[in-house]
Amino acid sequence: MSTPLSYKDAGVDIDAADATKKQMASSVNTGDKRVLNTVGAFASLTQGSFPGYEEPILVTKTEEPGSKQILAIAEGKLESIAEDLINHLINDVIMMGAHPMFVQDLIVCGKIEQDTITRLVKAMAAASKAQGAVLTGGETSEQPHVLQPGTYVLGASCIGVVDKKNIVDGSKIKDGDVVLALESSGVHTNGYTLIRALLKNDPSLAKKKIGDRTFMDVILEPHRCYYQSLKEVFTHEGLHGMAHITGGGIPGNLSRVLPKTLDAHIVAEKINILPIFKVIREISKNDDAEMLKTFNLGVGVTIVTSKESAPEIALAIESAGVHVSPIGLIKKGTGVVQMKYDLKW
Repeated sequence: MSTPLSYKDAGVDIDAADATKKQMASSVNTGDKRVLNTVGAFASLTQGSFPGYEEPILVTKTEEPGSKQILAIAEGKLESIAEDLINHLINDVIMMGAHPMFVQDLIVCGKIEQDTITRLVKAMAAASKAQGAVLTGGETSEQPHVLQPGTYVLGASCIGVVDKKNIVDGSKIKDGDVVLALESSGVHTNGYTLIRALLKNDPSLAKKKIGDRTFMDVILEPHRCYYQSLKEVFTHEGLHGMAHITGGGIPGNLSRVLPKTLDAHIVAEKINILPIFKVIREISKNDDAEMLKTFNLGVGVTIVTSKESAPEIALAIESAGVHVSPIGLIKKGTGVVQMKYDLKW
């Protein structure tokens, strides 16, 4: 080789990465006293004391926004997909009755594009802050030849905390409890491989009107976060279990918190199916079982409460801006979700 071949020549620009990280710094730590150092350290230092907790238990989770990120980035919806990622992540953590505290992000790209990465980090920081958490840092990795320029893979991790006596894990669920459905904001972050296939088969679908919005706008609606609407009922003695409805739908997720001696009997016709799912069903020609397994259908979270507490808990959640409806009961069984009757399309 007659001339030097630098790292930059090979595809990785360290100077561009450093400049981007400096620009990210203002978004990552905005003075939250729980964070003890700043961007640039090898790892984040965070406060490990938990005033007010008798026996603090840490709840940890890592998540990614699935193939929805391909559509969102292609449409320039960077803030939207950042919100999707953080909201999905925090929803999983709060299903244990935990309060989110710290978030770390991961951005892998084919080429560092400073404006894109800065927008993503700023949006993730804002989405974390909106739920009482703080983005403490993470990793941005430029990987040419692994990913094409303009291609991104996003991920994030969260640490939450819950007092051991207040853990919500389904162990208190009992025969006669009520299952409540919390309305989703749309498709959330599951089922997008199917949706992308439908768009590939018929690109005009993107502009199809659903009410006063296009199909593309509706499917890119951010994943709703339920922390602000649920946090006030975390310690309610009548709250026995919570399930985030993601891949696998209601049957695949509510079953994860059921004791092995109990079943959830869901009355399918009580599910308020959002219009977007009716359109997807019509175009994909999938049957009800496939739709239930693939999508949330309009139910973002299910919670299990005592029969006596259901009205009070539902009212508290409704007051925080999320529609709640009863969709089933807990009965003796073997730890599965049984769907009764047919979905009302």
